[in-house]
Amino acid sequence: MKKVSITRLLPQREPILMVDELVHVEEDQAETSFEIRADNYFIEKDRLAEVGLIEHIAQSASAFAGYKAMETGSIEPPVGLIGEIKRFHCYRCPQVGEVLHTTVRMGAEVAGITLLTGEVRIQEEIIADTQMKIFVP
Repeated sequence: MKKVSITRLLPQREPILMVDELVHVEEDQAETSFEIRADNYFIEKDRLAEVGLIEHIAQSASAFAGYKAMETGSIEPPVGLIGEIKRFHCYRCPQVGEVLHTTVRMGAEVAGITLLTGEVRIQEEIIADTQMKIFVP
């Protein structure tokens, strides 16, 4: 996998950019990283709120989709929308300074809607997981 600037893979920009790096891509899954900073839009009392974790997982999937699109010659990353969130579990909210490592696995795609699973870790600890449906018009 070649290293690519995250802004080439995602349509999001500061202050809502929630992925620092696409770390690894393999067939139908990818890993991203993201350091929680104090100026993050979703910080509440020195912790990333649950909605920030959801947005981070969605942007991790978007970075993966952007990488796949770039491999096929696309210049602009695709814009997707969260269609459904299922089985979201937040085991704890990460604190400022912690680094998230997130794995997203893409499942079936039908009519522009893709099912994915996401798992967020800090070191070996799972802090959140979910299933989502993402729509790319």
